[in-house]
Amino acid sequence: MSTSATFDIRGIQVQRVGVESVSAIQLLAQITWDVAYKEILSPEQMSYMLQLIYSTPSLQNQIEKQGHQFIIVTDEEKPAGFASYSLKKDVTNTTTWKLHKIYIHPNQQGKGTGKILLDYIVRDILPAGANALELNVNRHNKAIGFYQKLGFKFIGEEDIDIGNGYFMNDYVMKLCW
Repeated sequence: MSTSATFDIRGIQVQRVGVESVSAIQLLAQITWDVAYKEILSPEQMSYMLQLIYSTPSLQNQIEKQGHQFIIVTDEEKPAGFASYSLKKDVTNTTTWKLHKIYIHPNQQGKGTGKILLDYIVRDILPAGANALELNVNRHNKAIGFYQKLGFKFIGEEDIDIGNGYFMNDYVMKLCW
């Protein structure tokens, strides 16, 4: 991947991060999830999923063992969102990548920050031969419109058993170029 570790546009800075930023990722996840999922998930499921996905050991595993690249976006030096992505694991070629996470602070939404993060990711994976970016999104998440506006298309649905009697009921969307 060739994108520099830091990218700055209109005072908004995107930076690659690692395990040193786990606490910042956890804080942003808590803030964004409370808004994104309060009407979709029960408080119990939200708490379970935050622990499952955003505990320190889980994030360290995603970064160190699963090869997820995390990036954090800041606006005027304040954390405004984050994303993570990697080569899709279930393909034999290097053309499809997976967007695992993208969350923007609620008071930063609608300002182009999410598009800046996605543009950064695409510029980062293109030199590695990528021709598609896939993501999963909860079927009731308002972010679906954002993804459609950027060119993502529906390619399927998945119901993923995450344990404890909970499922992620998602659309699978794909952006090709």
